[in-house]
Amino acid sequence: MSLYLHGLGHFAPENEITNQFLTDLDIGTNDQWIEERVGIKSRRTVLPLDYIRETKNVDHRFALEAALYTHADTGKLAAEMALARAGIAASDVGMVIAGSCYPDNMSPADACEIAAAIGVEAPSFDMNSACTSYHLALHMLSMMRPEALPEFILLVTPESLTTAVNYTDRSGAVLWGDETTAAVVSTKVASRIEILGNSLESSPAGWDKVVVPHFGHFWQEGRTVQMFAIKKTVRVLKNLQNEFTEPDRDLHFVGHQANLTMLKAVCSRCDIDDEHHHHKVVDFGNTGAAGAPSVISRRWDEWGDRDDVAIVGVGAGLTWSGHVLRFGTTG
Repeated sequence: MSLYLHGLGHFAPENEITNQFLTDLDIGTNDQWIEERVGIKSRRTVLPLDYIRETKNVDHRFALEAALYTHADTGKLAAEMALARAGIAASDVGMVIAGSCYPDNMSPADACEIAAAIGVEAPSFDMNSACTSYHLALHMLSMMRPEALPEFILLVTPESLTTAVNYTDRSGAVLWGDETTAAVVSTKVASRIEILGNSLESSPAGWDKVVVPHFGHFWQEGRTVQMFAIKKTVRVLKNLQNEFTEPDRDLHFVGHQANLTMLKAVCSRCDIDDEHHHHKVVDFGNTGAAGAPSVISRRWDEWGDRDDVAIVGVGAGLTWSGHVLRFGTTG
């Protein structure tokens, strides 16, 4: 079944958590320590910086109340960009799917709140696969009957994981940033971007390696998760390289924006040069499910009709996924 991407949008909040900001929190870290381990220089947050300084978010129960944006707010802003790029109105959207590592509420679904914010009256629900939620939604749509789906579907990945970070814990504090992406996709209406090679796999035996609990902070088994992410990303990327490398097309790579160290290891093992590797983790940190699609969105006007982009995601669950965006001239 054909699946097409019509538009992408993104939004990152204005407040910036720099390495110097984290150093000033006096949690045993500094710019050199952070860059050597994860290659991140800055992140964005929905939280006021004074709130983080004063509380370090030790009691995370107050974080959502302190936040300057809800998922409905950021979802609306990202969705408006995606809709404008797709050239459609909110009234043309026949379904809204959202996915997040840390939804604003257990109920209702983030998708319902986002749909209401942009004025969409259509089936709206969440598909949660943590950092692979965007990939999950695409994979599920690729297996559905086109005639059962509306013409246009809006996928939104709102992430505000800084509200789940304990800013006395340097291992989590250095990683996370907040961002939201939105995508307009269709199984019926062709565009210049076709989504190919969808795959999704999980190993539930590793469910406890990355956790964001109801009443606690983000936690992961860092080294184990990084080795898993590198191994699975290499595997998926090599499969996509074998299937989609063509003499007259350029194959680019966008990986899960977990950290630069991981991405460099993948590029080394898969012979991806700097010109064909695209990322934004250095300036925005790990933005969960919003990471990889926001890289594509930020370069929206730069992709040419010879470009294939292999996108690989990994996340809690443990789950890994991949697909290729094939840019052409249709539409």
